[in-house]
Amino acid sequence: MADKILEICHLSKAFGDHQVLRDIDFSVSKGDVTSIIGASGSGKSTLLRCINLLETPTGGQILYHGRDVTAHGVNAARYRSHVGMVFQSFNLFNNMTVLENCVVGQVKVLKKTKAEAIESAKQYLNQVGMGPYVNARPRQISGGQKQRVAIARALAMKPEVLLFDEPTSALDPEMVGEVLDVMKTLAAQGMTMLVVTHEMAFARDVSSRVVYMNGGVIWEEGPPEQLFGEPRKPETRDFLSRFRKA
Repeated sequence: MADKILEICHLSKAFGDHQVLRDIDFSVSKGDVTSIIGASGSGKSTLLRCINLLETPTGGQILYHGRDVTAHGVNAARYRSHVGMVFQSFNLFNNMTVLENCVVGQVKVLKKTKAEAIESAKQYLNQVGMGPYVNARPRQISGGQKQRVAIARALAMKPEVLLFDEPTSALDPEMVGEVLDVMKTLAAQGMTMLVVTHEMAFARDVSSRVVYMNGGVIWEEGPPEQLFGEPRKPETRDFLSRFRKA
């Protein structure tokens, strides 16, 4: 069995009286590509934000190599350098160049020298096809290019796990493919990934595991061939019915 990097144990999250997540249990092992699917409002993005400590869980634990990162005294910035996140809205600094966006975190969090950070940033920008745009600012590049910069920025932190929160949902249709291609390459290279997505073909063809969420709980999970081919629950079948013949 591969080494478990993350273990989500009985996780719950409420906003006031509104219970968004209930008793979430699953783990992420090295090399896993786990896609989280489900209707809008099912709790997928909240789950990812809890795992990245952008939201504080109401109950349960998030274990990173066996250590509860929701406990007091955990350095959230340091943890996020190991468990990185790519957002649907890119979250780039508009007053910085592409290169500067990929350098700042390395210097501030990883304490690299600026020269080391620049070298690493250029390596990852080249990897995602954005090397020619190092001096551009976010307003000068397309949405697909912004998302590829955001992926390079996350990779430059040398994370063990990358979380993707609907990384293509803010993109025009013609730009979706260029981002999915980068993600497919990362998966093929063995990157451990946890992906909230509406791209069912990606979930079916690239994932090692698919988690279907419904109403704030994990309704069903399994390998993609089982979940897409022979889902056990009628709710899963209903949700996937339009994709299964795609």
